[in-house]
Amino acid sequence: MKDFSLQKGKKVYFASDNHLGAPTFKDSLPREKKFVAWLDSIKADAGAVFLMGDLFDFWFEYKTVVPKGFTRTLGKLAELTDAGIPITYFVGNHDLWMNGYFEEELNIPVHHKPQQYRINGKTFFIGHGDGLGPGDKGFKRMKKVFTNPFCQWLFRWLHPDLGVRLAQHLSINNKIISGDGDAEFLGEDKEWLVQYCKRKLEQRHYDHFIFGHRHLPMDIDLNGKSTYTNLGDWISYFTYAVFDGEKLSLHEFNKKP
Repeated sequence: MKDFSLQKGKKVYFASDNHLGAPTFKDSLPREKKFVAWLDSIKADAGAVFLMGDLFDFWFEYKTVVPKGFTRTLGKLAELTDAGIPITYFVGNHDLWMNGYFEEELNIPVHHKPQQYRINGKTFFIGHGDGLGPGDKGFKRMKKVFTNPFCQWLFRWLHPDLGVRLAQHLSINNKIISGDGDAEFLGEDKEWLVQYCKRKLEQRHYDHFIFGHRHLPMDIDLNGKSTYTNLGDWISYFTYAVFDGEKLSLHEFNKKP
């Protein structure tokens, strides 16, 4: 478990599911500008930033090529890390294929699985949330294909112009990949991430479980001592979470780009 303490006046920020590039680069540009404005607004008091996946609607790293665009976002992230603000990235189901670019160019560590942290004495279990718990069966099958080294090797042989265009089409039009099925609250008994958290609590106590993926802002009490927080998205809700050293809370960013 990674352990760190916040300096006085500093906070930890969590955000997820921007899906930049969807449905088109032009349509997502206002959302990107809004997200960059948020990053700029937290720069003064951010002690750490966790980006919880699906920043892009599609991302694949060829050996010497990455998808075109997102200059404002990548530049702002570089600005924050250059200023000494630690940023951590958790891959989602749309950006499974990160393989060194964020680490090398932006000094942002990337995790492919949930991680555990102790911040100011509070324990956190955090990740994107895809493929966890008893549900999400369609994506679990799809993920086996996407993470298969042979399938990735085959995809790399496609010219980037063809490969990126094909993947963007599938990402937007396939509901299993796009997450269109994640826009409706199922009720606590059927929310598979809630069930997953409760099973984890049988093994070990965590004060906070934080996930993205579901595209809905949620703050659910699990047992009177632990909470499950879903971060929502930057498509419909523009929500994020803040830990001030003592309490975790959800917020909405209303500032226009």
